[in-house]
Amino acid sequence: MFTKIHEYLPADYFLGGGNLQVAYSTAIERQEGVLFMGYKSRLGLLMLLDSVIVTTAIFIASWVVYPYTDVVSMDAIIISAVALLIFHHVFAYIFKLYNKVWAYASVGELIAIVQAVTFSVLGATIVQYLANDFSIYRRALLVTWMLHIIFIGGSRFVWRVVRDRYIKDNHEHKRTLIVGAGAAGAMIARQLRDQSKETELQPVAFVDDDLTKQRMQLYNIPVQGKVRDIPEVVGDMHIEHIVIAIPSLRNGQLKKIVDFCNQTNAKVQMIPKIEDLMTGKVTVSSLKNVEVEDLLGREPVQLDIRAISKYVSEQTVMVTGAGGSIGSEICRQVMKFSPSKIILVGHGEFSIYTIDMELRGKYRDAGIEIVPVIGDVQDRDRMFEIMETYKPRIVYHAAAHKHVPLMEQNPHEAVKNNIIGTKNVAEAADTFGIHTFVLVSTDKAVNPTNVMGATKRIAEMVIQDLAVRSKTKFTAVRFGNVLGSRGSVIPLFKKQIANGGPVTVTDPEMTRYFMTIPEASRLVIQAGTLAKGGEIFVLDMGEPVKIVDLAKNLIKLSGYTEAEIPIQFSGIRPGEKMYEELLGEDEVHSEAVYEKIYVGKTSAVDQDVIRGIMNTFENYTRKDLKDALMQIVYMEHDYVTVKGS
Repeated sequence: MFTKIHEYLPADYFLGGGNLQVAYSTAIERQEGVLFMGYKSRLGLLMLLDSVIVTTAIFIASWVVYPYTDVVSMDAIIISAVALLIFHHVFAYIFKLYNKVWAYASVGELIAIVQAVTFSVLGATIVQYLANDFSIYRRALLVTWMLHIIFIGGSRFVWRVVRDRYIKDNHEHKRTLIVGAGAAGAMIARQLRDQSKETELQPVAFVDDDLTKQRMQLYNIPVQGKVRDIPEVVGDMHIEHIVIAIPSLRNGQLKKIVDFCNQTNAKVQMIPKIEDLMTGKVTVSSLKNVEVEDLLGREPVQLDIRAISKYVSEQTVMVTGAGGSIGSEICRQVMKFSPSKIILVGHGEFSIYTIDMELRGKYRDAGIEIVPVIGDVQDRDRMFEIMETYKPRIVYHAAAHKHVPLMEQNPHEAVKNNIIGTKNVAEAADTFGIHTFVLVSTDKAVNPTNVMGATKRIAEMVIQDLAVRSKTKFTAVRFGNVLGSRGSVIPLFKKQIANGGPVTVTDPEMTRYFMTIPEASRLVIQAGTLAKGGEIFVLDMGEPVKIVDLAKNLIKLSGYTEAEIPIQFSGIRPGEKMYEELLGEDEVHSEAVYEKIYVGKTSAVDQDVIRGIMNTFENYTRKDLKDALMQIVYMEHDYVTVKGS
């Protein structure tokens, strides 16, 4: 559409002084068939039309004010008509009445008309005063002013009415239901109506639970019922598209609405939630598909902005695993608090390059030094070199192997990355006097039944041991599954749906805790501000979610039924649990030390045992290595809570 837009721009635009916005809008209309003539032809037609309107207004005004009399001579009328005609064209040019795209006229265009007409009539009045007996004709000029506005405005706005009601677009509109008849819903409805040529959505009805809005109309669009009436309204009015326009939805409200929408075959979209709507303005372009993340029904975390800013601002921050799902999001969140420098550490060059380019593009003028560093946490010398070179104040250690079945098959790699890698980075932090070290851990570290969980629990033990004898504040943050992260079920389910199914779920009763990537990352940063050393912070993950329910929701949100995309149960894989735990059996659920953050402390484990397995793990078989890891984990008395420590 835009590759040859110059072909539709008025020729005189390129001679200089052209208004690009006006010319561009005009060009778009020409290209889409709204205008059927050249710019000069259109200008000539408008001037001719205005000339007829002005002359007609003068004669009608004279007849209305002085019917059947000859009080006013024809000479006076002609002088007024000529003067008004000249002034009209002058002020129409000044107020750009000939350059506006009237198919999209609104209040701004009406104001321009009133201004142009008012100055035109004032000019004609002065001429009449100088040339004739003004006392005789002044009433006619007042009526002329009113008729002038009515005729000029009517001639312009009639085109908008014709466009809205009678001109058919080149594409079919989708009948659209808007959920929410508040300010956001009204704004979306108006934009969809005004941009009918650019969008395929045609708003035909609202639903809203507010009783005072029932059977009312917004922009001639009726409120047809309540949220629970969505299936009926969709069926009766042949709705193809639903837009949820309530930015302040909380908890299970969105899920309730989506459940009603899922009883239909309509596609569902929504405006961003209020915490994501930073501009304060709702636009059609901001519409997004409803994602599984939106259905968690969790209240947004209220961060202690002052504490985080004091903790991060003007500091050097290092993130390992910076190219991964959690690591990259930690980088994004940290950047919002203006560190002086951020060190992006990772062994995958493409993932580090990607987050580096993203941050540089978004924070180009922020004055933050962004340093991409390629390095493997298993390389002890490299970690010490990086720490010595940049001397960060804060380290977020997110680098880890997290895929349960893969680590069952490759336990030696899990030990090297999750245990030895953590030990390398942590001891480098201790050696160079880093202020705070935050380990990103997992709920699978509690009563682990798999290699991945066991290695993450031992990684926690490593930093807890260092915390006892180091000036560095070592802490771990433990949380459950993160929606949308690499290796999580969501990308897998989406791929299976795109391939036509089936969607594979291990067991109909399997549950997991879920949290969005941004929320988890924000809480990791917040937990760092609370660290005193040796804690294991546990994030409140809300209620566990059945994996099969997650799959069903994703299938429906993708526009399919379970008949079209079946769910297939594959059985539990080695190392998997039916449900995950965030706290051990001996945990006493204390009050949160911060919103959604709890803290506990485990008993010490002989570090010689841990060092022993790190030195000899390569001699173990796969099965023996897993047994040895489990033996270390279950040596400790798991999880004795110490509030606020």
